[in-house]
Amino acid sequence: MEARILRLNAAGQPIEWLHWKDAVCLYARDLVCWSLGGFVRRVHGGRSRITGQQTTMDLPAIIACGGGRLAQMRRVPPLTNRALFARDHHQCLYCGRLFEFGLLSRDHVHPISRGGRDIWSNVVTACKRCNQHKGNRLLSDINMELLALPFCPNTAEYLALINSDRIRGDQMEFLRPQFSRRRDWH
Repeated sequence: MEARILRLNAAGQPIEWLHWKDAVCLYARDLVCWSLGGFVRRVHGGRSRITGQQTTMDLPAIIACGGGRLAQMRRVPPLTNRALFARDHHQCLYCGRLFEFGLLSRDHVHPISRGGRDIWSNVVTACKRCNQHKGNRLLSDINMELLALPFCPNTAEYLALINSDRIRGDQMEFLRPQFSRRRDWH
């Protein structure tokens, strides 16, 4: 899998993952303020009419970008099943068993039909069997318990979750100090 580039705002706050082509555009527009980490890709450009030499650009693993306005970190990252299941380590938070992606579902601890919301702090990973057993009931009504409390990941945690299979060591080293202390990150 192709490594992605971690984009930060000029203050060093993580914003998003970039494809290498988007990073080249940011460099071409002179928006990159500083960079960190090793190089993820060498890009070859055009040739000089005078010397015949081809230009190259080494793209670093982490770039900070300025611009007209400071790019803001998301306060609440988007809730997707992929990120939710990664947050919960692909473990059903009712029975405790580990499952593959296709065997998991999103469960609303306080069911939507009873006024619950589809937000990070109200959803957990559940196997389809446990989710079906719980249905639209409250945990207290059926004597079920959660193995862990749901939480909303911060931006750094979210970026690690959605790119966990492609994240580089230098990128994780940058993100890890920004993780909250409520979780054991791998």
